[in-house]
Amino acid sequence: MAVPRVLARRVFRSSSSSSLFGFAAVNTPSPLVTTTAAAAATSAVRSFSSTGSVKMPSQMPSSGALVDLAKGRHSIYKLGKNSPVPDEKIEELVNQAILNVPSAFNTQSTRLVVLLHKEHERLWDITMDLFQARVKEGTLPEEMWKNQTQPKLQGFKNGLGTILFYEDPAHIEPFKEKFPTYKDQFEPWAHHTNAMHQYFLWIGLESLGFGANLQHYNPLIDAPVAKQWEIPTDWRLISQLVFGSPGVEGQEKPKKPVEERVKVYGKL
Repeated sequence: MAVPRVLARRVFRSSSSSSLFGFAAVNTPSPLVTTTAAAAATSAVRSFSSTGSVKMPSQMPSSGALVDLAKGRHSIYKLGKNSPVPDEKIEELVNQAILNVPSAFNTQSTRLVVLLHKEHERLWDITMDLFQARVKEGTLPEEMWKNQTQPKLQGFKNGLGTILFYEDPAHIEPFKEKFPTYKDQFEPWAHHTNAMHQYFLWIGLESLGFGANLQHYNPLIDAPVAKQWEIPTDWRLISQLVFGSPGVEGQEKPKKPVEERVKVYGKL
């Protein structure tokens, strides 16, 4: 399977929280909007620098849609194969992650592989085969395999797809040489940007109506997965985001007090 191509598509944002990532139909302008109001909104532009400008919002800005998605994000393990959107919408979301999620020094080292339907099932068959081999070797108790590991892996297979998150060292090493002062930081920074891709796609899939959970079966599955889908062996597998139609509601987890974890200084 080839790595998904990057699509240069314009993204539209709907006013609803479920369409934060811009994959709903584009709303046509209301006839109630007057020419004067439209002109005022268009002219609300402030000079930002000598090379560009920033459009000023016509209304009070709000992060409500993003917060709603963050609140609704939970690990959903009971997944099905019913998709609320065509496959191309999933691909478009993944492409938007690659295009818009930032990376330190613009390394752009994150790589994504999308496995859908039968290819997704093949991934979890490979994983189950690896664990069954451990049972035969005696390194994994058979009871644990039957009662814990196998049901969990079957639950992942029951989903619709998996996104594999990789880092490509070939796009990190040159920056270590160019900026030796920070050479020990580029690896952690790469993990930071990879995590941002994971979060973007997790809440993005949620916005499309999917449930998801994040797994880490690397390095156990690295070699057979690379062989199966002809993935460069020097790419480092970081995580696997499993998704499908949600079979249960997400459960709220206890939260530590905000006051213990956030400090604000200089607030007016």
